[in-house]
Amino acid sequence: MDLDATDRRILTVLQKNGRITNAELSEQVNLSASACHRRVQRLEEEGFIAAYVALLDPRRLGRPTTVFVEITLQGQADETLDAFEREVARIPDILECHLMAGSADYLLKIVAQDTEDFARIHRQYLSRLPGVAQMQSSFALRTVLKTTAFAV
Repeated sequence: MDLDATDRRILTVLQKNGRITNAELSEQVNLSASACHRRVQRLEEEGFIAAYVALLDPRRLGRPTTVFVEITLQGQADETLDAFEREVARIPDILECHLMAGSADYLLKIVAQDTEDFARIHRQYLSRLPGVAQMQSSFALRTVLKTTAFAV
């Protein structure tokens, strides 16, 4: 399905406010409420809208420390990758895990209370991941840009 200008406006508005009412959305994108509702349903069914979520403030939850961990595995065999990915998915402190091209095999984004909490996460989980040859952690000092919105 191709996106037209109206679909793009709908997606742009919903990315900024997923709780907007259909009436407010239809007004912002210059559509009738029923036509707007049908388009949103179609965008959901076609998978352009994957989910509606509440984005939580990590500082308010006592987890202001963001750590990026680069992991290099001992090998690239499917069994090694599968075992690593299975175990990573079980670690509650990991927000993201990406298979990478480049010097590291994986890049993890982890949130923690502080350096002591990260040390606990490292001891309890990261050091026990299967197939790891090397690990390098970098602490974010300040977030300069953070968004969940795509340009559409």
